[in-house]
Amino acid sequence: MTRRVVVTGIGCVTPIGSTIQQLQANLYAGRIGVGRLSLFDATHFPVRIAAEVRDWDVSHVGEDPTRWQKCPRQTTFAIGAGLQAARHAGIDDTQIDASRFGVYLGCGEPFEDFSSFTASIHNSRQGGIAKTDHSTLHALRLFDPDTNREHEPDMPAMHLAEILNAQGPVLNCISACVSSTQAIGEAARMIRQNEVDVMLCGGAHSTIHPFGVTGFQRLSALSTRNDNPQAAVRPFDADRDGFVIGEGAATFIIEELEHARRRGAEILGELTGYGSAQDAYRVTDSHPEGRGTTTALQRALASARLNPEDIDYINAHGTGTILNDRVETLAIKQAFGTHAWKVPVSSTKSMLGHATTACGAIELAVCLFSLQSGVIPPTVNHEKPDPQCDLDYVPRNARELHCRHVLSNNIGFGGQNAALIVSQFHESSNAASRRSRAA
Repeated sequence: MTRRVVVTGIGCVTPIGSTIQQLQANLYAGRIGVGRLSLFDATHFPVRIAAEVRDWDVSHVGEDPTRWQKCPRQTTFAIGAGLQAARHAGIDDTQIDASRFGVYLGCGEPFEDFSSFTASIHNSRQGGIAKTDHSTLHALRLFDPDTNREHEPDMPAMHLAEILNAQGPVLNCISACVSSTQAIGEAARMIRQNEVDVMLCGGAHSTIHPFGVTGFQRLSALSTRNDNPQAAVRPFDADRDGFVIGEGAATFIIEELEHARRRGAEILGELTGYGSAQDAYRVTDSHPEGRGTTTALQRALASARLNPEDIDYINAHGTGTILNDRVETLAIKQAFGTHAWKVPVSSTKSMLGHATTACGAIELAVCLFSLQSGVIPPTVNHEKPDPQCDLDYVPRNARELHCRHVLSNNIGFGGQNAALIVSQFHESSNAASRRSRAA
């Protein structure tokens, strides 16, 4: 018998809320987290806006900030979200077998402190070629091995495993913007295959850094609406000009159904579908016919044993770039057929910005909110239709809608695609319910 995987805890740190209550309320209110970039001096940068996490540190979850001062922002975000999720789920290490409790995150490569880097470069330029040895010694004095180790992308998962006494598999996925989606999907697969009973999964990231902003801007991926940050992210709108870099984290406690029942845990939803596929096309561009995205969507539906018309809401990748939004729209049409025009599709990146490797996890949290509340979030700033983006994008305002099954879709640089389906929990499985309706 297939082991069922349920969600029992959620935690988040985002630009518009660092508790699940704050995030949900601000999403439905259409609050936009994009503003002037403040984490470094961007005065002379062509892009000077970002969706930053403001007025938050790990003390909000009871941690001493000095313990984490050598860590990059994504680690503190992961700690904040991870501890929230564990507490929300009521995880107690006396109730679970630690060897069957694992961690699987999607965290990217963080950038190191820019001031140390620039000091080293400045010293090298001042010294010239003849002073190379002196410059090297100076750079080594600036180098802190503890800080360097903390910038490895697997460290957030390692720290959470230590804090929560998770002695099972501890893993990190790096596959660009689908990293946390894949981490969640693979964590659920491990539970289904009886390798573990409980997983903390999700993702965290921040690329709000001189290198991150410069790199994405050089790819012509970022919005340049510096004078109007609140209107910058415009997914599926005819006047869209790119995404805005965001940051943050979301994590979940997922566990095998009977394990959750024995603990008396509240079940927030069931992970029923997961699919992934590769475009095998280009490093930066999606395949123009959306072949990888279409396949990932179809695989998610097949794994959940659902038909397109069973999906009540799609949280889209929806970055606000010209190509991505058109390809994603096409892929939804190809995977969903005539139901594509009936199912609401919205992009919460219009409020949160693009949290890169963490975006899928944050967006899955949004999907769970919709299952529980009967409200789906809007695509803000969607004002002028694009003839090639002609679906129902829930423009401007949240909408009441009873949801049974919700799909979260993500598309990543490098051509990777992944989708998750989360469903309302019922004692009988979704697959059994589908067979009953068909009969």
